[in-house]
Amino acid sequence: MRSQINAVSCRFVGMRKQSLIQPLICLLLLGIFCDSSSARVLFQSDEIQAVEFFETRVRPLLAEHCFMCHGPGVQKPQGNLRLDSLASLLKGGHRGPALVPRRPEDSLLIEAVRGKSIEMPPGEKLGDQEINDLVQWIKWGAPWPETGHVSQLPESKKEVDWGKIRKGHWAWQPVLKPVVPEVSRRSWVQNPIDSFVLSKLEKAGLGPSPPADLRILVRRINLDLVGLLPSLQEVDEFVETAQKDLQGAVRQRVSTLLDSTSYGERWARHWLDVARYSDGFGGFLDRRDQELSQAWRYRDWVVSAFNRDLSYDQFVKLQISGDLIGDSEDALATGFFALGPNYYSDGGDPDSVAQSKGETLDDRIDTLTRGFLAITVSCARCHDHKFDPVPQQDYYSLAGIFNNTRNSELPLVPEGVVEVYDNHQQKIREIEQRQKDLRTQAHKEKRELLDQEEELMRQWEEQIKDLKESAPPKYDFAHTLVEADNQDMPVAQRGNLRKPGELAPRRFLKVIAGPNSPKFTQGSGRIELARAVASPDNPLTCRVMVNRIWMHHFGKAFVRSPSNFGALGLKPTHPKLLDWLSATFIESGWSIKSLHRLIMSSATYQMSSRFDSRAFAVDGDNKLIWRMNPRRMDVESWRDSLLAVTQELDQEMGGPPVEDITRSNRRTIYAKVSRNGDRFVSDEFLRLFDFPLMRATSSGRPTSIVPQQFLFLINSPFMVDRAKALSERLQGESDSDEERIERVYRLLFGRISNGQEMQLGLQFLLAESPVSSELTLWQRYCQVLMSSNEFMYV
Repeated sequence: MRSQINAVSCRFVGMRKQSLIQPLICLLLLGIFCDSSSARVLFQSDEIQAVEFFETRVRPLLAEHCFMCHGPGVQKPQGNLRLDSLASLLKGGHRGPALVPRRPEDSLLIEAVRGKSIEMPPGEKLGDQEINDLVQWIKWGAPWPETGHVSQLPESKKEVDWGKIRKGHWAWQPVLKPVVPEVSRRSWVQNPIDSFVLSKLEKAGLGPSPPADLRILVRRINLDLVGLLPSLQEVDEFVETAQKDLQGAVRQRVSTLLDSTSYGERWARHWLDVARYSDGFGGFLDRRDQELSQAWRYRDWVVSAFNRDLSYDQFVKLQISGDLIGDSEDALATGFFALGPNYYSDGGDPDSVAQSKGETLDDRIDTLTRGFLAITVSCARCHDHKFDPVPQQDYYSLAGIFNNTRNSELPLVPEGVVEVYDNHQQKIREIEQRQKDLRTQAHKEKRELLDQEEELMRQWEEQIKDLKESAPPKYDFAHTLVEADNQDMPVAQRGNLRKPGELAPRRFLKVIAGPNSPKFTQGSGRIELARAVASPDNPLTCRVMVNRIWMHHFGKAFVRSPSNFGALGLKPTHPKLLDWLSATFIESGWSIKSLHRLIMSSATYQMSSRFDSRAFAVDGDNKLIWRMNPRRMDVESWRDSLLAVTQELDQEMGGPPVEDITRSNRRTIYAKVSRNGDRFVSDEFLRLFDFPLMRATSSGRPTSIVPQQFLFLINSPFMVDRAKALSERLQGESDSDEERIERVYRLLFGRISNGQEMQLGLQFLLAESPVSSELTLWQRYCQVLMSSNEFMYV
């Protein structure tokens, strides 16, 4: 590996292998490839996502299309093949195993659904997306959870004891504020968070890491709250104040950043991942395979909500029912649902129409329940949830709510403006209809248009052309959700809306609200749903948000499956601390900014990330939080910080998105993103650095280390332009190479360079510049430093 990096580094700087720059490049870039902590993916979390994919996409598919001939209860399955368990698939039937894990092209199941050997299901070919789902599932190793978890619902619905079920799993139990534990090392404790953390550390025979270096701490605070590096002046002021009063300096810095408009831009991006926000252009059978031109209005609403510290319970309610409980500005919040995929039928037949409707409803339910509640309710689409206490009827109780809504374009201008626009468009439609009627009449009479009819058509074409040229521009509007009906929906047998079962009254989940919870009767039921989700008596909503906020401060959450608190999810590392913070969160009026202040004022947050071999041997995954987790910046913080240190960042807020963010100086939150991540130049850049696909709600960002990232750092025009800008800044602010090296280390890393780094830098800057290079030595030196692992890490 080192020899490979040596070779790459020499080609990068355009110098001979024996040159003095080689040690410098290796020193700075080696970590990009060799840091195992950043390259490692949380396989357990990936496994949970794969299982959720199976439960929401694959099991329902098999149940609907295959179980009639190959499922449970079939006495003589066709071909002696059963498809209701992984063991049966691996065993296969008369023709051998039905699948080979991780090898879909060698799996008979894929051959059959593609119609290569035999056509299955007989008489009805699966859709492309359904086949792709099966292929993806097999690529992941065909995960099929059958052991280790038992459904929390008994076989007979009459036997359900919901009180007992709630007591059987931590997430369903009410949030009670626990007593703060006593600890031996009281001097370390700054607030109750530290007592909970230290209590578990002491029981394990461990202690906390020492405080972080002050320059590192202020860098961490800035990146966490606003996603930007602190200026040199801000670092110096913090260090000077912190040397006298550390907690006072932290409080002052945190308050300053929370009052900054950049705070909302940073934390809105975290929420937009949950909301699977995009500017449209979806995939297969997505009705929104067009631009959502006004999606950015929802994004700007989220930014504003964080900046004004809108209480989280109200934040939740407005996104579910803002059009019903607020003004036109609040209606923008329903973009949380309206910007999601809207599937359509490619054939128009009743089965396809029902399938597309079911997919659209499933997106709404999945986004609601995983985003706000961390429950995988979508797994109950075709049957009772296999692991969590969510009966199929509960799924359709929620589906019925969204079945009574429709997407709409909410005008953001006076009615008169809308009326003028609509009247003008109506004139165009009327003439187009005349043209259509004339052609239809001629077709019925099996003749060509007469000369006078051709002349009439030309006149109409001229009128349409003139009307379109004189048409007023489309008025400002927002994509929102509105009411459509108020009817309950029947349970769909095996998830097939064409096979209705018993009626499912609109109401909230029984595991939270109880079996006799009131039915929703007010319109679609969204107002009542909003109240139920955001209720302080709901044990999930507050826990889920607290868990997400902790994750973004520490890199890892208490519950390391942030969108799944159910039986397949991971248990919290600090359940009492999670509940204490959740109860405190509600007591504060659901104030997210208050929660930031509480977390960041703790000694736990202010620890260093220094490695300790003894602690690592006991707790290698840092579940006990004996140090701060070192973590790589996400793509937004990294890119925005690069532009900030080069003094190029455009901090204009809001407005339409930028299609190619690599050629813009605006903050990365304003990049235009498609749902499938394959439409815009911005998509390509963001996906390279682990930006999630916006096809579904995202629980967190993975961290990958791939060669393409390194190639971007050394070859892209974006990095070259940043190197030129940083070099120009340094030339204007310092008089000597020594001063410039010292300054660039402080700008990028927040620290003073050491002797070896200074020596290597000076030796490189005194070397002979290759004739073929487009960059000066200083520009190439800046590019190396900006590409370094240290710059990318918090």
